[in-house]
Amino acid sequence: MEKTERLADCVRKSRHLVFFGGAGVSTESGIPDFRSEDGLYRQKFRYPPETMLSRTFFDTHPEEFFDFYREKLLAPQAQPNRAHRVLAQWEKEGRGITVITQNIDGLHQMAGSRNVLELHGSVHRNSCMRCLKPYPLAAVQNSTGIPRCPCGGIIKPDVVLYEEGLDENVLMRSVRAMQQADLLIIAGTSLAVYPAAGLLRYYEGEHTVVINRSPTPMDEKADLLFSEKVGEVLTQVQQILQDDSDRNE
Repeated sequence: MEKTERLADCVRKSRHLVFFGGAGVSTESGIPDFRSEDGLYRQKFRYPPETMLSRTFFDTHPEEFFDFYREKLLAPQAQPNRAHRVLAQWEKEGRGITVITQNIDGLHQMAGSRNVLELHGSVHRNSCMRCLKPYPLAAVQNSTGIPRCPCGGIIKPDVVLYEEGLDENVLMRSVRAMQQADLLIIAGTSLAVYPAAGLLRYYEGEHTVVINRSPTPMDEKADLLFSEKVGEVLTQVQQILQDDSDRNE
């Protein structure tokens, strides 16, 4: 049986699938990743990206933080790609699926997924640090300098910066999803970012699948390993599942 057919069989039989995704899931939507050859961390800036995306830098150099954030982390024109759409379709079909994402772009929800846990927050949620008034993406995107609320407070994106902890509620829900899963698909992530990658230790399910263009620490433990684009693999799997469904009607 071909690898793609084996993955389709795993998805078909799964009662609770966890899709654990990283930046590589959104590259097909035109959003650059961080660690690849052309990624954000390979580009030259006045400060290292890790520094500019830290809470200390946000507090001490807010204007430079927002200049970098608007230019490099916002992609309001991006649309869901094949991977996002397939995962949303699986949820719509009633498959038990939880998407755990390290991405902050909101593309899973835009595609129609509802059971999404955003480990690192979302650019679509912003709030005043003083009065807590919520703001949409446009409030930051269309601002210049430091975006401010009428009360004078800084409008901070709900994204997890370096030196900040993950949301405890999201973290605990992610742990529970991992513990309940019988199929884990790891996609588009180098598994280099902690504590997010540490969630994998809670998974004790039957099958582990890795879809990533470069090697990951989970490759040796994977039942199935794909080095193709995430959208390509998931589209092929969905076609197999759809063909099976059509034959059974």
